[in-house]
Amino acid sequence: MNIKKATLSDLESIAHLFNEYRIFYKRPSNTEGAKTFIQERLTTGDSVIFLAGDDQGVIGFTQLYPTFTSIGMKRAWILNDLYVSEDARGAGVGQALLHKARTFARETGAASICLSTAPDNDVARRLYEKNGYRQDQIFLHYELEL
Repeated sequence: MNIKKATLSDLESIAHLFNEYRIFYKRPSNTEGAKTFIQERLTTGDSVIFLAGDDQGVIGFTQLYPTFTSIGMKRAWILNDLYVSEDARGAGVGQALLHKARTFARETGAASICLSTAPDNDVARRLYEKNGYRQDQIFLHYELEL
């Protein structure tokens, strides 16, 4: 398995996996929308995407968005997306992507990586907790849907 930072030349592969990711979260399939969204992120540098690949092609990805911690006066990263194709699950792909995200965050001087997942996504929750992520017990997370 090989992990690399995505570029525009990876657009088709990422868009396909990103569409699968959205379907996993009960969104309708929209391959063209996924492609446009990822292309914008890569073109503008709004996010950093890491791809996991093997001999068969791209099998997983994670997408990180930059933010800052005012209290810590440092950069932080939001791990917004982590997805491994169904046939590659259980092979350590998610673990490798989390390791790459952690290494990258440290290299950029970040104070932390935060993420959200569905409460019933037990597999992901176990993976995150195995890697040192802890559910926030200090702050409540709120969202204003627009």
